[in-house]
Amino acid sequence: MNSKRAWFIYVAAVFAYLIAVMQRSSLGVAGVDATERFDIQAAALSSLAVVQLIVYAALQIPVGVVLDRIGPRYLIAGGAVLMFAGQFTVAVAPSIGVAVLGRILVGAGDAMTFISVSRLIASWFSGRRLPLLTQLMGAIGQFGQVLSAIPFSLLLHGLGWEPAFLSAASMSVLAAVFVILVVSNAPAGAAVIERASGWPAALRQLRESLSRPGTQLGFWSHFVLQSPGTVFTLLWGFPFLSIGLGYGATTASLLLTLIVGIAVVAGPVLGLLTARYPLRRSNIVLGIVSAMGIAWAAVLLWPGPPPLWLILVLLTALSVGGPGSMIGFDFARTFNPARSLGSASGVVNVGGFLASFVMMLLIGIVLDVIDRAAGGSGVPAELYSLESFKIAFLVQFPVVGLGVVFLVLARRRTRRRMHEQEGIEVAPLWVVLMRMWRRRSARG
Repeated sequence: MNSKRAWFIYVAAVFAYLIAVMQRSSLGVAGVDATERFDIQAAALSSLAVVQLIVYAALQIPVGVVLDRIGPRYLIAGGAVLMFAGQFTVAVAPSIGVAVLGRILVGAGDAMTFISVSRLIASWFSGRRLPLLTQLMGAIGQFGQVLSAIPFSLLLHGLGWEPAFLSAASMSVLAAVFVILVVSNAPAGAAVIERASGWPAALRQLRESLSRPGTQLGFWSHFVLQSPGTVFTLLWGFPFLSIGLGYGATTASLLLTLIVGIAVVAGPVLGLLTARYPLRRSNIVLGIVSAMGIAWAAVLLWPGPPPLWLILVLLTALSVGGPGSMIGFDFARTFNPARSLGSASGVVNVGGFLASFVMMLLIGIVLDVIDRAAGGSGVPAELYSLESFKIAFLVQFPVVGLGVVFLVLARRRTRRRMHEQEGIEVAPLWVVLMRMWRRRSARG
């Protein structure tokens, strides 16, 4: 554990995750081009991304069960191969139907990557270093968005659709080779993790993970924090910035990379906070989701085009939401035994992507309805107007709000079980703050 070889394996695995994020987010900067290439409207464009996320979310629990049985190495490499096949299919797709098939393959490969890398890190590192490295993995992985927002975007608008997507596909081949050559499932001589002896036992472990309030708390934490940023970076942020706000393609791409830069800084900070204050992780989650809600409300309620500084505030809040969602996996690791960590992580990972594809599809539908009601022709300049986006983005509030309600209920059950089984009682945050204030007043 924590050895020199562990760092080589960490680099290989995180590189595979970075490439997976690039493949996942490549459609975000290609959305407007896809609208014109396949002659489709917003709802059809959103289906191109939504089907990818549906496959991703649907496979999380099965992948988690398989992960608990065979380990992460072959799942990470196999995921990279599937993403290569998917991006190659998108590159040569003559119609939207074929492109959807390609994104299904991308979603399937992507589904195998994150929880496998997360499980691999937990096998090679331990102690307080583990939550920090998990956050760092998420932060580094977000550079995949930089690859899609800048070099991929330059290839797309300079050389065209096919060269751009074929170049992206080739990176997954490199990731697969790197993983096969470098990665092992666990250190030699490490304690053998009890694995399910068959599928009935594996499914029993899954049911146990689902029943644990801590797993449910992780699910809803991921649901509320990961989804707003995913909806923005994966599909609707680029047309909102480039057309709705009139910033143009270049500035929109740069602003999307800003999200990554802030996330890289926020990730390790959140990792330190969760390691230092493990009983206050849910308070961190609620604080971040509140900040995102306030930022979105300010942007959508602003009369006319919001100023650039307010857009930067929104991007900052969304940036913190990405690494903040990693706290959900920390809940899964804390409240589940090692033998079922893959299943629990799969359950948690469903949360954010479930919310993402629901909101992504609803936004596309609302944009189409508004465009048709106004007698629009479906051209991007009319379809992606600022006024339409201000209405469409409102669908985020009921979806995330519902998630917050279930998060609070899951936290209550988790704290009750901690008190019953371990004798740990977590006081409300305001009570703790009042005690601290009184102690300082008494010393003064």
